[in-house]
Amino acid sequence: MPSPAFNAADFRVFETKGFQARMGEIKGRVRPKLEALGHSLAPAVQRTTNDDVFAHVAKHARRTVNPPADTWVAFGPDARGYKKYPHFKVAVSRNCVRFLFEVGPEHADKKRWAAAWKKNAPKLGPVLRRLRGLAWFKNEHDEEPSATLAELEMDKLAGLGDELTRTRDGQVVIGRAVPASEAARWTEAEYRAAALETFRALAPLYRLK
Repeated sequence: MPSPAFNAADFRVFETKGFQARMGEIKGRVRPKLEALGHSLAPAVQRTTNDDVFAHVAKHARRTVNPPADTWVAFGPDARGYKKYPHFKVAVSRNCVRFLFEVGPEHADKKRWAAAWKKNAPKLGPVLRRLRGLAWFKNEHDEEPSATLAELEMDKLAGLGDELTRTRDGQVVIGRAVPASEAARWTEAEYRAAALETFRALAPLYRLK
């Protein structure tokens, strides 16, 4: 199994022009590393969540024309898929690698999760804001966050739950991005440590009911 550490050439895959050419590069270079990362992290993520955890590597099956700007491995509680549940994700794109917690548009009960977040935000917010670099991303594919959690007032932080129900495609995405220039020098152990540090900090969100 390949090392799950990404190098500079892996990030440059997302410069490849054309759908077929870029997908070939993703399948050949990036996906095997995501699969290795999923295999490596899943047991530790399971211990963090106290729940079954399965790794799902993006296949981009719905795409036929536009090449993906990022790709990822997601961790969720169902072997058949992750999109209906809160999940963790390691996403790779041209300029960064992101370690994320997401509740997305296909979540089975968005209103209930949003209400649970708003109820618990006063307790969780101060803890989350202490982790350096933890931020809110308006969209799961964004490389740049919209705001760090440390910058958000408590009412704004609590209001992030409304992002999930505001529109049909609403989502809540919290995590951190590491520039490709830095992440390309990381070892496998550093990727693992960064992912688990972030996921452990965000585990209370994963468990919200």
